[in-house]
Amino acid sequence: MQRTVLLVDDNREIIELLKLFLEKEGLRILEAYNGAQAWTCIQHESIDLAVLDIMMPELNGVQLLQLLRAEYKLPVILLSAKNQDSDKILGLRLGADDFISKPFNPLEVVARIHAMLRRTYDFNEPAGPVQDTLEPTSIGELMLDHTDCVLYKAGREISLTAIEYKLLATLMNAPGRIFTKKQLFEQVWSEHYYEDANTIMVHISRLRDKVEEIPKQPVYIRTIRGLGYKFAKKDDFR
Repeated sequence: MQRTVLLVDDNREIIELLKLFLEKEGLRILEAYNGAQAWTCIQHESIDLAVLDIMMPELNGVQLLQLLRAEYKLPVILLSAKNQDSDKILGLRLGADDFISKPFNPLEVVARIHAMLRRTYDFNEPAGPVQDTLEPTSIGELMLDHTDCVLYKAGREISLTAIEYKLLATLMNAPGRIFTKKQLFEQVWSEHYYEDANTIMVHISRLRDKVEEIPKQPVYIRTIRGLGYKFAKKDDFR
C-alpha cells in the first residue's frame, strides 16, 4: 500500500529535496508552504505522516501540531533550525513523535520516516508481551482496547497517539515489571537506543497527564528511581 507523506516548510528547496528522495522510495508526497495550507490539506486529504517545520508563517509548526492533535492521531515529525532541548521537549509534549534538527542529512529523514511508518502501520500488534487474544487490558479505572488502540478511563475515551498507545501497552501488558528507559525505547520505537533520556521522560509525562488524577503523584505509571518505570498491578486497586 502506498503511503502519503505531507511535507510542510516555507523553504521550497527543503521540500523539493525531501520530495526527490521520498518519491524514489515509492511514497506519495503532498506539499504545503505554511501552516494554514497544511491544515487545509490535513482536513481534506488522507495522510499517513506529516513532517512539520516549526518556524512558518500564518500558523507555525507548534500551533499546527496543537490543532492536528485535537483531531488526528497520524504520526508527526518536527523539523527545527533550533537545536535546543527546550524546543525538542515542547514539541514532544505537544504530541510530536520525533524531532529532527536542521541542517539534516536527507537520508536520515527518509530513514526516520520509514521507521515511523513501520512502527505505526506495519507493526500494529500490541507492544509488550505477546497475548493469545486481543482482549482489553484493564487495571484500576483504565481499560486499553488493543483492537481499536483506544484507552478508556472510567468509561471515558482518552485519545492517544500511536507512540503513546505502544508505550502504554508495553507497560500495562506487564504490570509490576520494571522497564529501563533503554528497554522502553527499543520496545516501542523498534530501534536501537541512541537518544538521551528526554524522549522517554517526555512521553511518560504526557501519558501521566492523561491517565493520572494528579500527574505529579502518579498512581499508575510509577518511577523506580535509578532503574526506570513500572505500571501498577491490578491488586493495587482492590
